[in-house]
Amino acid sequence: MRQLVVDEGSAGQRLDNFLLRELKGAPKTLVYRIIRSGEVRRNKGRCSAEDRLVPGDVVRIPPLRLAQRSDAQAVPAREFPVVFEDEHLLVVDKPAGVAVHGGSGVSFGVIEQLRRARPQARFLELVHRLDKETSGLLLIAKKRSALAHLQDQFRERETGKTYAALVSGAWPISCKVVDVPLLKFVGADGERWVRPVTRPDDPGQAQAKRSISLVRVSEALPGHSLLDVTIKTGRTHQIRVHLAQAGHPIVGDPKYGDFEANRAMARGARRFERMFLHARLLRFIHPASGEEIRLEAALPAECTQLLQALRAEAAPPGAP
Repeated sequence: MRQLVVDEGSAGQRLDNFLLRELKGAPKTLVYRIIRSGEVRRNKGRCSAEDRLVPGDVVRIPPLRLAQRSDAQAVPAREFPVVFEDEHLLVVDKPAGVAVHGGSGVSFGVIEQLRRARPQARFLELVHRLDKETSGLLLIAKKRSALAHLQDQFRERETGKTYAALVSGAWPISCKVVDVPLLKFVGADGERWVRPVTRPDDPGQAQAKRSISLVRVSEALPGHSLLDVTIKTGRTHQIRVHLAQAGHPIVGDPKYGDFEANRAMARGARRFERMFLHARLLRFIHPASGEEIRLEAALPAECTQLLQALRAEAAPPGAP
């Protein structure tokens, strides 16, 4: 028999989610069964799965025999470069090629690896997400109160998220706002896709969500444009689809990009084999102090090297 005292980090959490977190490896069916049967007690009384916990609650959990996970299922402990950290939140610089969480064929991601690396942490939850192929700033809450506060900011568009994106072609300087609704769907391949909805008679028009990206040309390069893209809405694949729909796909994008150009870039002298999309700037209000936090993450080395190669092509002969 275990008795757990609810701390601030778990305040406001549903009982079922609290138990699933505490009873790692327990099937959901087992967790709901022991709640319904009354074997789980909250402050010595019966409780239900949707009960919200408050600090000081005492949750009694009956003894359980849980199957041990095989080594193949084990999540490796891993830390990521820390850009900012205090008792409320953590911001890491996520590398490209790493999912932020498990699911959809991925066994584990950043959050699972961080939890394994920090077993003493009572609470670690993603505030937002980045695509697996995207690098850069990722915000993680260390307290439930911080999570709720930060997610409210994202929902109300009170945060600033700016990405560096290298795209094909010359982006028109006059095109500063992309305001095109986006619709998620599952393709014939079983994969999740997003498409723009640009016509009023589109059958998906009613389900599409308004999506706004602010675009600024940071640098014009031979055959390419380096853009700063600030998103006012946080839709799935928003930047990737908006830029591709405008005729300027992101270099290396395996889903919405120019596949022939990507292949040539990967196999040629430049050897660039990832998507050039990097969450470089994050601005938000600290959930406890009320201070504005502004964080930046430098471009990864492979992105910097590609830019240097393109700049060299633009330099006049004999230039240093």
